[in-house]
Amino acid sequence: MITPANTLALIVAYLLGSIPSAVWVGKIFYGIDVREYGSGNAGATNTFRVLGWKAGTPVLFMDTAKGWLAVKIAWLSGLYLPNSQQLINFELALGISSLAGHVFPVFAGFRGGKGVATLLGVLIAVQPWAALWCACIFVVVLFISHFVSLGSILAALAFPFIIMLIYKETLPTVNLFSMAISILVLTTHQKNIERLLRGKEPKVNFLGGKKKK
Repeated sequence: MITPANTLALIVAYLLGSIPSAVWVGKIFYGIDVREYGSGNAGATNTFRVLGWKAGTPVLFMDTAKGWLAVKIAWLSGLYLPNSQQLINFELALGISSLAGHVFPVFAGFRGGKGVATLLGVLIAVQPWAALWCACIFVVVLFISHFVSLGSILAALAFPFIIMLIYKETLPTVNLFSMAISILVLTTHQKNIERLLRGKEPKVNFLGGKKKK
């Protein structure tokens, strides 16, 4: 049911997601727009690639935090009973709204990132143990391959299986959300997949950035 209260909450979640951490950190502290370098995305990975870990780490934290905070608006609003199906559905809607904000940020000309860090924050808020599994998959793939994109893709693909097979989730909206997440990550990483297949996907240097076009 759409009400003025939950509509306002969804707008706030979108605005939270729209906070362009990578753009602001790059412009304020380094005098550059990270979208003009590297992959052209306003996200943590490109910030690590372009500006190094000193800039990438806070961007990663902020992007993750805004996804988590957006979901927690459901608890702060007091609109639904704790642990109810309605609350869980509203949390998912808030998470999706924050992801839309990150990918299409109103504060940065609707040119955002791919939403992986923000998605991680959403998953931590909605299903922390499944998020931990995904994080472990990401770290292992990154350690072996040195490709951030490959780690993100495989972790996202694993998420619905973790939700449905390991945790045996029965709520249809959660299962649909988990599958939608996989599709979203595959869609936003289409160019990365093409570069991986061609052997031209760049590896990220987390220790130092080189401002390359």
